[in-house]
Amino acid sequence: MNATEFDQQHIWHPYNRLPANSPVLNAAATKGSRITLDDGSQLLDAMSSWWSAIHGYNHPSILAAAHDQLSIMPHIMFGGFSHHPATELARALIDITPAGLEHVFFADSGSIAVEVALKMALQYWKSIGQPQKSKFIALKHAYHGDTFGAMSVCDPVDGMHHLFAQNLMPNLFADAPPICHHPNHPLTNQACLDSLKALLEQQHQNIAAFIFEPIIQGAGGMRFYSADYLSQATALCQEYDVLLIADEIATGLGRTGKLFACEWAGTQPDIMTLGKGLSAGMISLAATLCNERIRSGISQAEPGLLMHGPTFMANPLACRIAHSSIMLLNDYDWQKAVTQIQNTFQRTWQSLQHPDIADVRCLGGVAVIELNRTDLASRIQQLALAQNVWLRPFGKLVYSMPAYTITTQDAERLALVIAQAVMTALNEPRCQPRTEAQPFV
Repeated sequence: MNATEFDQQHIWHPYNRLPANSPVLNAAATKGSRITLDDGSQLLDAMSSWWSAIHGYNHPSILAAAHDQLSIMPHIMFGGFSHHPATELARALIDITPAGLEHVFFADSGSIAVEVALKMALQYWKSIGQPQKSKFIALKHAYHGDTFGAMSVCDPVDGMHHLFAQNLMPNLFADAPPICHHPNHPLTNQACLDSLKALLEQQHQNIAAFIFEPIIQGAGGMRFYSADYLSQATALCQEYDVLLIADEIATGLGRTGKLFACEWAGTQPDIMTLGKGLSAGMISLAATLCNERIRSGISQAEPGLLMHGPTFMANPLACRIAHSSIMLLNDYDWQKAVTQIQNTFQRTWQSLQHPDIADVRCLGGVAVIELNRTDLASRIQQLALAQNVWLRPFGKLVYSMPAYTITTQDAERLALVIAQAVMTALNEPRCQPRTEAQPFV
């Protein structure tokens, strides 16, 4: 049994069958915005490794930092020890995140960062004598991760975790704001705010926090929404004394054109989660930041400790890489680069028209074609692969989040190949449902 056959029979891949219906691609090397396969062919990467490789692959300054740290200390337990990579990264995060986020908890994945955020909120209210505040409000179409606490604040009906709905902590879900094409567009439908306000009025005494993905709801639909909604939702939560948890795992560190998506609305959350681009797609690392209110509340009552501690918390190699990535943002005009990505996709896709194209939207380094059909993800992926482009649509969404460092020429090629793949698939005769697994996220 060769490696490909072994993989297909024995290794689970994300949201896939086992045995898999078809083999996955074997990656051999990466560089910049290209993935080299075992057979030597190269793919232009539209996904930046699930939105994390923001500077492309193998950036020399990040590699140098990683090599240096490997030779010094790749890991040490964080219980009872600290180290310079952690303190330097924490300083950098406090400096660049919205005002007031002064305390940092390092986790080892985005889902765990969300778990820690939820525990922070719950423990805060317990510590100040309000244990009844134990529920969370999230938005319909929300996605916050795959662990159990995170799943409990994902959309329970239309989200990808409905299979576990009876096993999750029951929470509250407000209507999601309507899709718009830019955060500066005014809110066009008051009903979503009315939905949030009604939940707050009726149950604020039981609500610990409102958790939200600022400006872009990611895996729940790639839905862009108005900063006006976020501003008014923030004011409502403050009025009813409900904490704000901003999940910036997908949107943080420049993806929307602002360093943090909260900046579009001027929102200063009590708790923020970071991941994905934090360590530039090189190694798993996440962080949960909170303000002084949360820290002092948790510290004032027994046990006075934040009850969480991953084995690889604040891994020095990961922290050194993340610090290098943040410093790299200062070395080139990432805002100009992200704007160029947005303009390239908008220019190439502006003329796309078909009865089964529901919407086309671009913001910063996120470009989305939303279809009226959910049966074409695998076909569109195959068509893009035939043109040496790595794309992973899911459901009715075809999207790209390339590295900020992608060249204009490569961004133009991505936009063109994706557009061609979509139109080709839409114009093919409808056939029986395909048997291969549809890419999910």
